[in-house]
Amino acid sequence: MTSYKRFSFPHVYYYVFVLLSLIAKAQARSLNHSLYSFGDSFGDPGNNNYISTTLKANFPPYGRDFVNKKPTGRFCNGRQVPDFIARNLIAAKYPRAYLDPKLSLADLMSAVGFGSAGTGFDPLTPPINNVIPIPTQLKNFREYRRRLVAAIGEKNTQDKIRRSLIYVTAATNDFILNYFGNSTTRPNMFTIPQYERFLLQRVRQFIQGLLYQGARRIAFSGLPPLGCLPFSITQYSNNARNVLGPRNCVEYLNAVARDFNLKLQNELRTIQNSLNGSKIAYIDFYGPVNDAIYNPHRYGFDQVNRGCCGTGIFEQGPSCNSTTITCPDASRYVFWDAVHFTEKAYSIIFKANLPIIDHIIN
Repeated sequence: MTSYKRFSFPHVYYYVFVLLSLIAKAQARSLNHSLYSFGDSFGDPGNNNYISTTLKANFPPYGRDFVNKKPTGRFCNGRQVPDFIARNLIAAKYPRAYLDPKLSLADLMSAVGFGSAGTGFDPLTPPINNVIPIPTQLKNFREYRRRLVAAIGEKNTQDKIRRSLIYVTAATNDFILNYFGNSTTRPNMFTIPQYERFLLQRVRQFIQGLLYQGARRIAFSGLPPLGCLPFSITQYSNNARNVLGPRNCVEYLNAVARDFNLKLQNELRTIQNSLNGSKIAYIDFYGPVNDAIYNPHRYGFDQVNRGCCGTGIFEQGPSCNSTTITCPDASRYVFWDAVHFTEKAYSIIFKANLPIIDHIIN
């Protein structure tokens, strides 16, 4: 005769209680915490969809691996770092673009992105593609705060912003599109170390603006290996336009990225030490990406120096479109297009920085 273990109702009640407690905690965390992202295309959820610029990604093949396989304006085949942060640590929803006219109160309470692809800290960078400057993103955040006050009151708004995470990623375009781009304005004005200091002054001003609005938890991303972006290899190295030829990273650009990242870390540390009750931390983009490029098989990558979209050596934005041939499996690629990473690469960046992000939130 088969014997059956007797159900213990006290045990059932206990497990139900634990489950309900976990659900309640998750719901409370979603109500009390939000994610606000600022900066460029590494974190823009689609604000460029609503402005007059050609630098958009709200069409296939962008978003082919995102929710419902729909393009949202993210320059990626799927999720980016803010998406992983939001769904894993903070909110129940992926970040929505602040300029989306369909943004609901529930969206405002969850995760909101203010970033704009193509922007930078240098005021001469956004006009290159007619995108949203960093100070305007901060202005939009102030407007967001007023909307939140109208909905939930000043005290609740203060508490919510204080507990929420600010995620910032910018400065790549300042170097790639501006300083090393076609413009001669900045190189004639600044040496590279001087330009780095100029950008860091803007970084400090931006952080001060966030703090003034009540932000107390800020995660600030450094630069990726600038010389390893497929666009950079094509643009700034010799004989790199041949897809089949050698396409090595441009070391002098990587050296600039490393130097800027060190200075950024020092600046963030200085700001942190001058504050009480705030957490400001550096998010490492360079290390995880560099490791994936030089140790690809550790992560299951086959292609590290060109993107999945088209030839992978120059396509991005409008040149990566529904008529462009793409690779069958983006998870084998570090880069989705010639500038931006695949969802898998962003996942690696997120996981590498998870202890830091969790520390800031908790």
